Amino acid sequence: MAWDFETEPEFQEKLDWVSAFVTVEVEPLDLVLGSAYDVGNPDFVRLVRPLQAEVKAQGLWACHLGPELGGAGYGQVKLGLLNEILGRSRFAPTVFGAQAPDTGNAEILAHYGTPEQKRRFLEPLLANEIVSCFSMTEPQGGADPLVFTTSARLDGDAWVLNGEKWFSSNAHLAAFLIVMAVTEPDHPDPYRRMSMLIVPSDTPGIEIIRTVGYAGEASSGHSYIRYNDVRVPADHILGGRGDAFVVAQTRLGGGRIHHAMRTIGEARKAFDLTCERVLSRFTQGSTLAEKQLVQEKIADCWIELEQFRLLVMRTAWLIDKHKDYRKVRRDIAAVKAAMPKVLHDIAARALHLHGSIGMSDEMPFMAMIANSFLVGLADGPTEVHKITVARQTLRKYEPTDRLFPSYHLPTARARAREKFGLASE
Repeated sequence: MAWDFETEPEFQEKLDWVSAFVTVEVEPLDLVLGSAYDVGNPDFVRLVRPLQAEVKAQGLWACHLGPELGGAGYGQVKLGLLNEILGRSRFAPTVFGAQAPDTGNAEILAHYGTPEQKRRFLEPLLANEIVSCFSMTEPQGGADPLVFTTSARLDGDAWVLNGEKWFSSNAHLAAFLIVMAVTEPDHPDPYRRMSMLIVPSDTPGIEIIRTVGYAGEASSGHSYIRYNDVRVPADHILGGRGDAFVVAQTRLGGGRIHHAMRTIGEARKAFDLTCERVLSRFTQGSTLAEKQLVQEKIADCWIELEQFRLLVMRTAWLIDKHKDYRKVRRDIAAVKAAMPKVLHDIAARALHLHGSIGMSDEMPFMAMIANSFLVGLADGPTEVHKITVARQTLRKYEPTDRLFPSYHLPTARARAREKFGLASE
């Protein structure tokens, strides 16, 4: 889909339907239900399943997937326009079959899974009959896989898994976990030492030490896990031995840009609430909207949000164009690095302009600020992505071996005079 700052009328009709549907039917779920991943909860079944059926009837279920997997096969530009609406609501991704980490895990299974793995794990996951967990980070090493210690050794016809994982999302609700473990400890290439394993959650030896949450979360959803001699069949590997990094990239490139798309929606929600507030609140002889320092904050919010949205949509367009995440690595890293600051700054201004009620639990802004830190850590910390942007950018430049830089003004002036046949100074 080409994107020239106009959206096709037919697709805009779908977006209009999504916007109204999310506002009227989905956002209220955020206020009355706990985890969006507790698919066995009777209230989830009663309230969410009918909405999912409406989405499917509209042909908008799991739009990131191809028709062969039950999706619409949207490119990233269309997904961007859709996801920035879904980002307004905690439950919207689940209602539309686009919730992380299930989307990324589904991509891995679709790409690397055997027919039996797809039947057992992928099909019910795509239908949201079950949820999954991506168990990668570790308490001693964070998101740096080169210091991971969780290991799996092959013992006959089974892998034996031992170690600890941290912040494994929805592990206490998941039907299965995708675990990154060291299987080739002696491989000379440190990036070839790990493999991805499917671990059914009912396998003996999985110990959830505790499940933790963060500020503003409706229910705790991130587990600290210990694997104690967990035995899984040898064929529960995704990709080949030592392929964990390759497999992970199948989910991380798309996951990062989709997080950014939804962050646009969350930041815009904070901005919309702020605009209503400053137009409504009267103090010191005028509305907040009439005060210049408030106008500056509104302007800064709008500018930052629109700049970020353009960066995200341009990156989405590049992914659609190249169909290769590696060719858009710098752009994806830039989006990921910009995302937390944009959300934090807009949410923080929103909180401030709401006064004391803004920082209370009667408003969503503290949760948004907490989420800004979460998106700055999930899928790799901001610093790592800035390093990627810098390295990818500097590859396009060449150093000079001259005493003075190539842009040294006296030298450049002399070359210019010579070019135009002017006498030297």
